[in-house]
Amino acid sequence: MKVGFVGTGWFTKTHANILGEMNGVDVTAFCGTSLEKAEKEARNWSNATGYTNVEEMLDKQKLDAVYICVPPHSHGPIEYALIERNIPFFVEKPLAMNEVPDEIAKKIAEKGLITSVGYHWRYKALTNRAVSLLNESQVGMALGYWMGNMPMVPWWRDVHKSGGQFVEQTTHIVDLLRYLCGEIIEVYAAFNNQIMQGKVEGTTVSDVGSVTMKLENGIIATISNTCILQNSSKVGLDIYTDNGVIELSNDLLRVVKGNKVEEYKEETNPYLEENRIFLQAVQTGDPSNILSTYQDAIKTHRVTVAANQSAIEGQPIYLG
Repeated sequence: MKVGFVGTGWFTKTHANILGEMNGVDVTAFCGTSLEKAEKEARNWSNATGYTNVEEMLDKQKLDAVYICVPPHSHGPIEYALIERNIPFFVEKPLAMNEVPDEIAKKIAEKGLITSVGYHWRYKALTNRAVSLLNESQVGMALGYWMGNMPMVPWWRDVHKSGGQFVEQTTHIVDLLRYLCGEIIEVYAAFNNQIMQGKVEGTTVSDVGSVTMKLENGIIATISNTCILQNSSKVGLDIYTDNGVIELSNDLLRVVKGNKVEEYKEETNPYLEENRIFLQAVQTGDPSNILSTYQDAIKTHRVTVAANQSAIEGQPIYLG
């Protein structure tokens, strides 16, 4: 199976290294914003070539699948090129910054193309355990968090290129909320540029914010985020039920029932799982094990975009 990558950043390296350990998978192409970046990545592989143009890469190589690992503002033309050639693709979140994914989703559906989106929290063993626990409980509300530092890449702090923290990072917690608790029908957001605008030149993203959401099943949830800290702090989702509290963080699940606390540590690599399942789907033509298709991920994307809209307008946004 021949696989190509669009993008040369951290996520490209993460996924490519995992694929390099898999039997029957050959990483053969990298497309970057410069030939220097693309060739630098290609040199790490015995049979890879670097490109600066997606069309050229797809014309010169017969690829079985492509990974899209680019900043939010770079989406659109890449996906269209792959759809036109019927090439299955894995795309890292977020899908974009705006409504571009709606048209892409339509074209994917028309082609019946296999896709997967990098919401890796869905593939955690701890998340699967939380699903089982929630089957035995009635949920009242949830509180989510992404409290951390600001990634020091210029595009991230530019709201016109990243969409802001809620779109670019906290989308993981929004998706986890949808996966565990149900669909979101209304959002009301408050964001502010409190500190980082005066500390880091070129910062236009909000650095503090909270979004309150109503779910169609009556659950109320609030997800807060900040990028003012020096290090990553609390990242996860706490779910309040009639049987106690389920606290899900990056590598730990805490179940609090009165004075009793049970803790479980993550024992799987969710990045490995999402890659294995995606490539298995490409190989077999059966996408049923993929936990986050493009069509599903677009629902998470709509919530995060609506949060930005709500923060600007100062009004709730109804998603229907």
